[in-house]
Amino acid sequence: MNTLEKKVALVTGSGSGIGKAVAILYAGKGASTIVSDIDEDGGMETVSIIKESGGEAIFIKADTSNPEDHKYMVAQILKTYGALHITCNNAGIGGPLGPTGEYPIEGWDKVISVNLSGVFYGLHYQIPAMLKSGGGSIVNIASILGMVGTKGSPAYVAAKHGVVGLTKAAALEYADKNIRINAVGPGYILTPLLTKALDEDTLKLLASMHPIGRLGTSEEVAELVYWLSISNSSFVTGSYYTVDGGYTAQ
Repeated sequence: MNTLEKKVALVTGSGSGIGKAVAILYAGKGASTIVSDIDEDGGMETVSIIKESGGEAIFIKADTSNPEDHKYMVAQILKTYGALHITCNNAGIGGPLGPTGEYPIEGWDKVISVNLSGVFYGLHYQIPAMLKSGGGSIVNIASILGMVGTKGSPAYVAAKHGVVGLTKAAALEYADKNIRINAVGPGYILTPLLTKALDEDTLKLLASMHPIGRLGTSEEVAELVYWLSISNSSFVTGSYYTVDGGYTAQ
């Protein structure tokens, strides 16, 4: 069932991982999908997968820490499709590890610029476009670390907490203007962000921290994002949903 037919959807950071899964799902449900990433090869691979399955997609290279890239991206979407109805602000980085007192300043600045400022810049340009399009839905990808803390990642934890707060504030501002804004908090998910940075023993340790006994998949997160993007969730805004195998229930 093409529940997103005639809809235009943007997914940032969709060259791999969760963003890739969301973009493929959106397109599979009928949306004209804009794949965006700083990684051109990864982004084009996502577009190829979508088109091979009969979907519609284009790629726009963008660095989400740069507000001008967001401005350009939204302008191109409106030029190409004439509207913007759905956005998943997914792009993010892990950043360096270390205790707060020793954490590199440049690492802090980079993580905040991508993971928090990047979401704000997105909203700043996406919302006016959605208002002109008659409304829409925005899903911001936060993390379980938008609710709880962990040692050694002060910038990431701060940024993801900020995404949850920003989501709530923006949702209240546009609730009566037919724009819904929600956040999703994935647990530890088997994505390149994790598998490229951690060894097998560390991945097993992370899996054991989830009561369900394993790490999540990008497709499982994408299903929740999709539900928040469609009319089935029409009474949901300003909310933060975890998809974490029970991690934050402990």
